Amino acid sequence: MNELFLCANEQGIPVKVASNEPDILLRIGEPDALLSPAYQIDEEEILIVTHRQSPVQNLSLEEARLLFSGKSGPTVQVWTLPSELDVFGLFDQVVMQGRSVTSLARVAPGPQEMSDILNAESNAVGILPRHWKAGDVREVYSVGVFPVLAITKAEPQGPVGGLISCLQK
Repeated sequence: MNELFLCANEQGIPVKVASNEPDILLRIGEPDALLSPAYQIDEEEILIVTHRQSPVQNLSLEEARLLFSGKSGPTVQVWTLPSELDVFGLFDQVVMQGRSVTSLARVAPGPQEMSDILNAESNAVGILPRHWKAGDVREVYSVGVFPVLAITKAEPQGPVGGLISCLQK
């Protein structure tokens, strides 16, 4: 979002942030059904992250899956993001592959809250986009690197096209 506001400011384009009917939808990863124009503007790595003092060490895919399903690993508090967020969808697709996350998992409302929790709680392990990794946390698994897409309802014209062009630089 910072880049979006910088581009808009440079081009003198007013930006209205709204959750309903946006002219540009920003998301990490490609949606299941992409019927509108989409433009890659960046990449984002999704990580499994722990507090520096956590007993969780580098994980394999299977160890990550077992840890988040509650079937194996050290006793830690598993944190996830809301299922409607694209970050959780990518984690679910790549790591969980249709399996359920443990019912004992807690849900952080968003990446900032997740980052705060992972920095504050020594037994916490959670999912975090790399851009949100801050403080004294340790990454233990990379879910993967995914495109950040700007999706529009139609071929971008005028200010919307200018913003997308600026974001692609």
